[in-house]
Amino acid sequence: MSESQRIDCTKCSFYYVTWDPQLPKGCKAFGFKTKTMPSTAVLSSSGRPCMNFELKERLR
Repeated sequence: MSESQRIDCTKCSFYYVTWDPQLPKGCKAFGFKTKTMPSTAVLSSSGRPCMNFELKERLR
């Protein structure tokens, strides 16, 4: 995936910051927490880019 196609989780309505210092980033759509950006975790585990990305309402 090229730099221009990379999904920016911070602009996604499902992204959230957790209180867990070991796993500071989370995805409500897939229901997991991770050290890396959730879109990177989805890509590495499935081999496909995240299909649940939804632009945050305030950014539309």
